[in-house]
Amino acid sequence: MSIAIGDSAPDFDLPTDGGGHVKLSDLRGKPVVIYFYPKDMTPGCTTESCDFRDQHPNFAAVNAEIIGISKDSAARHDKFKAKYDLNFTLAADEDGDACEKYGVWKEKSMYGKKYMGIERTTVVIDAEGVIRNIWEKVKVKGHVDEVLAAVKAL
Repeated sequence: MSIAIGDSAPDFDLPTDGGGHVKLSDLRGKPVVIYFYPKDMTPGCTTESCDFRDQHPNFAAVNAEIIGISKDSAARHDKFKAKYDLNFTLAADEDGDACEKYGVWKEKSMYGKKYMGIERTTVVIDAEGVIRNIWEKVKVKGHVDEVLAAVKAL
C-alpha cells in the first residue's frame, strides 16, 4: 500500500516507549508529524531524532505531536530515548503493519546487496487526519526545519 497527499492517514495503534501506546485517531484535532526511520542507535536515525528533539518546543508551540516509528521494540526505544533525552513518542511497529500501510517498507540496496527495510520517510497529517506533506528518501540535514515550516503553514 502507499499513501498520497490528500488521503486520510491510515490509523494505527502501536506500543510505545514507557509502556504506553499511541493510536493515531486519538490525536485528531492537532497536527501530527510521523517520521519512519530504520533503526534506533544508528548514526542517521540518531541525528534525525536529536534534530526533532531540539525543535520539539517549536512543534509544541503549534500544538503538533511528533511520533517516531521503527520496527525496534518498545524496550529498545526506551534505551534510545533515555540515551539521547528524546522528548516525544517512539512507537514500536515490530510486525511492520504501520510501515506497510504507509508504504515505507521497501527493497533497499547496500553495497550491491538487496534487502527489505524502512525507507526514511516523514508524513505531516493535519488536525482532520488528512495527509498534507510526504517526504520520501529523507536526507537528514536540514529536514526537520522543512517539516516545521510545513506544519506552521497548516
